[in-house]
Amino acid sequence: MPLAFWIDNLSPFLGPHWGNFGIRYYGLSYLLGFLTAAGLFWLYSRAGRTRLSPAKITDLMVAVILGTLIGGRLGYFLLYRTSLLIDDPFAILRVWEGGMASHGGMIGVAVGLAWFARSERISILHLGDLIVSATPAGLFFGRIANFINGELWGKPSRVPWAVIFPGSDPAETHTELIMPRHPSQLYEAGLEGLLLLAFMQWRFWRSDVVRAEPGRLSGEFFLAYAAARILGESFREPDAGLILGLSRGVFYSIFLVFIGVALILHGRSRPARSG
Repeated sequence: MPLAFWIDNLSPFLGPHWGNFGIRYYGLSYLLGFLTAAGLFWLYSRAGRTRLSPAKITDLMVAVILGTLIGGRLGYFLLYRTSLLIDDPFAILRVWEGGMASHGGMIGVAVGLAWFARSERISILHLGDLIVSATPAGLFFGRIANFINGELWGKPSRVPWAVIFPGSDPAETHTELIMPRHPSQLYEAGLEGLLLLAFMQWRFWRSDVVRAEPGRLSGEFFLAYAAARILGESFREPDAGLILGLSRGVFYSIFLVFIGVALILHGRSRPARSG
């Protein structure tokens, strides 16, 4: 007897909506990620684990939010949809159509942190360690939103938990004839989100790495994220052309490995000065 696969026909909106306007789960995922990060920073400050005062958390979050949104949006078009940006430059303004890149968001956050660190005279390596300790929460909420939206689906599969994503074959009117696929968004939510968040929080609270070796936690994050992303990409259908035979998510993650190693070595060679 053939398996009856679940069909992902969830609405991308929470509650009523009017055309493309309404409360989207994707937007809520960013809001929840930013609120979680702000809450963690407040806990760090109260526990004396950072030089960042509670009064400066709002300023830091402004830099992080702008860096994430601008970098993620630009990164999506520059890294995945270059031809669309050339043919239709105004597509970058149609945010209701979706399109964000995590690698671009990381670059945008790095730029925002550089500005904040310079203005507040706080080590950018220390700020980076704070950011990566909370980043997986945003990744988790974002991947859940991807699943609700029925986007970034996985490769065809007949595993019992495979899901039919109508958007994967919009020309087919009979959903039961659409090939079921891996719910790779949920795999990535577990790997890049929950698992990585648990590891980051364990390292932050159960070790002195943030104070003793600034930048090391950021390096560990980049290495762990790259590993999780590469593993997740093995189940995910490439959403853009391959580069050197690799999906773009895998190709761009390779650079994170080098960055991660460099940060770890830098942290070990230049430990923080006491006091």
